[in-house]
Amino acid sequence: MDLATIIGIVLGVFLVVAAILLGGNPGLFFNVQGILIVVGGTAATTLIRFPMQRVTKMMSVLKNAFSQRLATPDGIIEELIQIARVARKEGVLSLETYETDDEFLRDGIQLVVDGNDTESIQEILHTDIRYLQRRHRDGQDILKSIGDAAPAFGMVGTLIGLVIMLANMEDVKTLGPAMAVAILTTLYGALIANVLALPLAKKLEVRSKEESLNRELMMVGLLSIQKGDNPRIMETVMRAFLRKRPVGKPEEQPQENIKAA
Repeated sequence: MDLATIIGIVLGVFLVVAAILLGGNPGLFFNVQGILIVVGGTAATTLIRFPMQRVTKMMSVLKNAFSQRLATPDGIIEELIQIARVARKEGVLSLETYETDDEFLRDGIQLVVDGNDTESIQEILHTDIRYLQRRHRDGQDILKSIGDAAPAFGMVGTLIGLVIMLANMEDVKTLGPAMAVAILTTLYGALIANVLALPLAKKLEVRSKEESLNRELMMVGLLSIQKGDNPRIMETVMRAFLRKRPVGKPEEQPQENIKAA
């Protein structure tokens, strides 16, 4: 589990709740009308913007924000060096029985074992990386959409509350509930956007970059094994790739940069 994500969410919620409790009456901050407007409106606009299939798949992508199972680049380099040593000593075909939990690495090894040429292996693995980035980007887009919609519906709730309040100025008893709807919907929208949706979208973006880097590094190592490079040379190439890798979104990197590494 990624403690940073969990601690961040818990801390954010705790501080807001603590501030509410210190205010005296927590019940003042609970309004059914406001919750229906913000939560219901945000859910509705998300379903309008995105196909149902993408919305349901977001949950499988979202778990990446709470997990910390990614291998480190140094760990990947060490594993690939061991694989290269086995390939040089016992032959590439001996890698067919190599066991790994990483599906991308396992598929890449199989491509090498099957005797595919360098360009075919690179094209297949690069396509896999692109698909990963697109899948992660879909999840980020949905969370960013929620982050945009929640404050907007908070404003909608504020306007509804003001209309109710202005339409019943002669009845003093209705002013309080109407003002509560007006203010609390804005609060709900801001909390959903800034404590949950937008931070989680950013964490998924970071995770996507990390996983893409790992896979690109694996691809460089696998191509080196396919060429029969010495493990020491392969390590030099992989570490040079880490140093030269452009900073920015993985999907913005041209394929030529990976070839040059």
